Amino acid sequence: MYRFLLTSKWTGWFLLAVLGAAVCVFLANWQLDRRDQARDVVSAVATNYDRDPVPFETMRGAFASHDPSTEWTPVVLRGTYDEAGQRIVRNRPLNGRPGYEVLVPLRLDSGEAVIIDRGWLPIGNRETGHPDEIPPLPEGEVAVIARIKGGEESVDRSAPEGQLASIQLEDYAAELDYPLLTGSYGLMAAEAPAPATAPVALPKPAVDEGPHLSYAMQWFAFGLLLFVGYGYAARQHALGAVRDDDEDDGFHQANPAPRPAKPRRAGKRPTSEEEEDALLDAQGF
Repeated sequence: MYRFLLTSKWTGWFLLAVLGAAVCVFLANWQLDRRDQARDVVSAVATNYDRDPVPFETMRGAFASHDPSTEWTPVVLRGTYDEAGQRIVRNRPLNGRPGYEVLVPLRLDSGEAVIIDRGWLPIGNRETGHPDEIPPLPEGEVAVIARIKGGEESVDRSAPEGQLASIQLEDYAAELDYPLLTGSYGLMAAEAPAPATAPVALPKPAVDEGPHLSYAMQWFAFGLLLFVGYGYAARQHALGAVRDDDEDDGFHQANPAPRPAKPRRAGKRPTSEEEEDALLDAQGF
């Protein structure tokens, strides 16, 4: 009944279902990986965001080489801003509005520097591609409380002079002539002395895993449905073949082959019985 599954056509359909299911499983696992990453972020925010600030000396290693478990930990740093090294990062939306983030190196007494993200600025109205104004930096030594954030990957786009396409710390360090810690940067929480004007403080990240688990379950379901559809198509094909066979048998039973006529005797007039048989044959009986 199902021997047709061994034909090249149905073998090809089966292999296609297997390939589609493999793609669905890959996408489902990708969504599960993204969920794990989101859960790590949620856990770090819940654990570290509202901690008491710790001295830079305690967390220097986290700025030199990023440790995800230290993400969002508040750290106290002291030093002076390098205004010449200040940059703005393009394409940084906030609450649906396009804008920039302002980065500046904080030079520490040790001679090293840490990048501080001072906050967000809206796009400008006077000059395309630039904010209207960048608030001035506090002069002299400042005490900064900043939360640890890991650097970003490079992006395949350029930026005008004085701007960055992403917070890629190694690329940033190449533009400076002093040592820069490139494992993490600091997201501004507070600074003293406080300036008269400052960029908009970036909000606390949402504690939300996102829809990754439901997406993963959907991809697993799609992979399973491919085999369900293959099985359903095979079943319908088999039932159709059985119906065709039954119809052929019924047709032959309803339309039997005509009986062969009895041979006539040569040179003799047909008998009344032979004439009756000929009449019945002519009428299809």
